[in-house]
Amino acid sequence: MRRREVIAGAAGLAALGGGAIAASDWDLLEDDAVVEPVDLETIDAPGSEAGTATIPEPGRVTFVELFATWCGVCQDMMEPLGRVHEEVGDDVQFVSVTGEPIGNTTTREDVAEWWREHDGDWPVALDTDLELTEALDGSGVPYAYVLDENNVVTWSGRGRKSAEEIRSAIDAAGGG
Repeated sequence: MRRREVIAGAAGLAALGGGAIAASDWDLLEDDAVVEPVDLETIDAPGSEAGTATIPEPGRVTFVELFATWCGVCQDMMEPLGRVHEEVGDDVQFVSVTGEPIGNTTTREDVAEWWREHDGDWPVALDTDLELTEALDGSGVPYAYVLDENNVVTWSGRGRKSAEEIRSAIDAAGGG
């Protein structure tokens, strides 16, 4: 089911008084969806060097978290993400990505400062054109994905997730 159909269906249910839908449990990507790699700018922040990263990295298990500096749940997720990153180390491409409009109300320095304040210690990238977000069919933040070495999404989850849940998904994809 594509995002347009999901949104249209949810809007229709809401209009009919169909009640709330738990968006955090939706998996909007088709089974065995291959995500084409995207080159994103990385910023100078703890655990991250200014430059470019190819995400997902072909031939390697990848964990991607879509986040925003204004998101309270994203802030809360930094501690469990840090624990998982320490456990998997360099065995997994581990990256957090923001699609915030850099240069408008948020700067690279704002993102780097937020990263420092919340103990980020892994690569952080900018998806200013939302190319990766669209490829992943991301529909909010935080939204996390695990991709296997063939760039197939094997797990995704929106909202608050435990370190154990994330680690289990990475292990199931062959990482860690």
